[in-house]
Amino acid sequence: MSNSDDSPTGAARPRDRRPVRVLTAAVFALAGLIFVTSFNTAKGTDIRTDASMLKLSDLIQERNGKNKELGDSTAAVRRDVDALAQRDGGTTKKEDEGLKALEKSAGTQKLSGSAVSVTLDDAPPNATANPGYPEPQPNDLVIHQQDLQAVVNALWQGGAKGIKVMDQRLITTSAVRCVGNTLLLQGRVYSPPYKVTAVGDPGKLKKALTASSAIQNYLQYVKAYGLGWKVDDDGAVTLPGYSGTVDLHYAGPVG
Repeated sequence: MSNSDDSPTGAARPRDRRPVRVLTAAVFALAGLIFVTSFNTAKGTDIRTDASMLKLSDLIQERNGKNKELGDSTAAVRRDVDALAQRDGGTTKKEDEGLKALEKSAGTQKLSGSAVSVTLDDAPPNATANPGYPEPQPNDLVIHQQDLQAVVNALWQGGAKGIKVMDQRLITTSAVRCVGNTLLLQGRVYSPPYKVTAVGDPGKLKKALTASSAIQNYLQYVKAYGLGWKVDDDGAVTLPGYSGTVDLHYAGPVG
């Protein structure tokens, strides 16, 4: 078969290479543009460490810090509102005294007195069973929601006038929740060890801890696998007032 582009002399003319050269130049130009854009975005840093690529734990810590700042801001605004209300008057002395008593009972005011603290912690890394106990499962080596709830409930039953978990005051609507091996309390996230502090009669508080069947069950795991358990007399302590929202949230019927 003859060449489709035969010349009168029988020699084929060379193909026009200009489109190929133009395409090659365009590819190099595009590659250069991508390189410049990437450099400007990174600004000389590793773009793999950009904020959008942070680990979940880093993101949780960041949000936790912001929640604390918002809580402190809310407390400051509440103090300003209280100060303005007192300045403007509008209530009798008896009403003011009643309001202060309600605030104290609600836990929104500071509380001072003798205190007992309880500290719970996960078992040490690579913990093994003590003689006479079966080898532990992963759930046997960490603090659970039920353990913290058992301590809080026992302290209330022991006549605690106020309780603080970590650095936050508990009120009647507070919920102690654990997600994985972390504590979620009133919008903040905490890792073990967990410290619970209660103001009240130290003798009655410690007696209530001893009498709790749920705590006695937890102490079996302390003995078997080395979970942390410590009860201290803290002497005179001042608990902070609760500074979060006090609005009640509840479900209602549809329609």
